Amino acid sequence: MTETMIGVIGGSGLYDIDGLENTAWVDVESPWGTPSDQILTGSLNGVKMAFLPRHGRGHVHSPTTVPYRANIDALKRLGVTDVISVSACGSFREEYAPGHFVIVDQFIDRTFAREKSFFGTGCVAHVSVAHPTCPRLGEACHQAGQAAGITIHKGGTYLAMEGPQFSTLAESKMYREHWGADVIGMTNMPEAKLAREAELCYASIAMVTDYDSWHPDHGEVDVNDIIKTLMGNSEKARNMIRGLPDLLDHDRAPCPHGCDRALDFAIMTAPEKRDADLVAKLDAVAGRVLTA
Repeated sequence: MTETMIGVIGGSGLYDIDGLENTAWVDVESPWGTPSDQILTGSLNGVKMAFLPRHGRGHVHSPTTVPYRANIDALKRLGVTDVISVSACGSFREEYAPGHFVIVDQFIDRTFAREKSFFGTGCVAHVSVAHPTCPRLGEACHQAGQAAGITIHKGGTYLAMEGPQFSTLAESKMYREHWGADVIGMTNMPEAKLAREAELCYASIAMVTDYDSWHPDHGEVDVNDIIKTLMGNSEKARNMIRGLPDLLDHDRAPCPHGCDRALDFAIMTAPEKRDADLVAKLDAVAGRVLTA
């Protein structure tokens, strides 16, 4: 039986977790580069936790320059089993109002300037991301959010844009009216894809800060308004996270949805043709199957 370790990747406005015991900020070396920041480790109600500020403390990384591969690899090296992504977003739905949370279960990836896979020439792999988030973990987040008194919507499609600029009005209308997106953000891709490659259960919590630019009564996105909403959302997120350990057992059974076995049939390159240097870099992410 594997011991549960919850990894929280905090987005804009969320730079720590309240209530952690035996805390330490630790450096984790990764062959994929330097993570966004040190990782805060500790425990909450007897369950191990790790917290990584996605943009770094002080918000030093733009959405494009976040070292996504290093972040996911570092969490896997620490022993994280379940990743909770918390991020700010805009809403394309009237009913998903600023201050509400959305449990994302689908993505449209419109990013184009980021490394999106741990695998490549010398070790090719194809994982399924048809269902890119873990329903078990998403349900736990939903329950924790409700218990914390948050207005939280279960299910939604997240449009991941490159940024750092916000959408044009034409783009916002297209994403909402023709593409069926529910929320928009800049950071959940390739993070979700990399978590799947690393065989980590992944849940995405989108914290609504604004209505993007489509809403006729709200106008274009205003950063000052976003920051005000972010502060309230961050406190709500901390309250939600505090409830997660009681919903995720200390001893972790295999994921019923197979997230932790995503690489079982994914690697295509024959063993004798694999690049030794790349295989060495994959020791944490794919060691379970590469050393089998």
